[in-house]
Amino acid sequence: MQIRHATEADRAAVLAIVGPVLAAGETYAMNRDLTAAQVEAYWFGPTHEVLVAEADGTILGTYYLKANQGGGGAHVANCGYMTAPAAQGKGIARAMGQDSLRRAAERGFRAMQFNHVVSTNTRAVALWQSLGFAIAGTLPAAFNHPVHGYVDSYVMFRTL
Repeated sequence: MQIRHATEADRAAVLAIVGPVLAAGETYAMNRDLTAAQVEAYWFGPTHEVLVAEADGTILGTYYLKANQGGGGAHVANCGYMTAPAAQGKGIARAMGQDSLRRAAERGFRAMQFNHVVSTNTRAVALWQSLGFAIAGTLPAAFNHPVHGYVDSYVMFRTL
């Protein structure tokens, strides 16, 4: 497997991963009824450096890397990650997480922050903790989960 910058040729495969995840509404604080154009505009936004995890010509996952905030907060990175359903549980998210930490440090970021990790996404919470992230704060009932109702979200943070 390799992790590389997304190309125009990857766009459809990336959106085939991103669209259903956003529509499910279980892990991202986004509208669930985005059009295909809105999904594309979000994931491939002008501030996002988009990467893909690929093996044998198949896109297994994708993530973006960006500054979490502007101005005085621009030294803290932020990312979003998604893995193709068929590739889940195979270490793809861990590899993308490790890659993003390396790339963020290379770009001069001093820390990484996730603003809204949904508490019911226990696999993600455990993964980020295993990669050195701490729960810096709990946002009580901040996420309206389509199955579980109002659940907590976490702000997760680590220095680089």
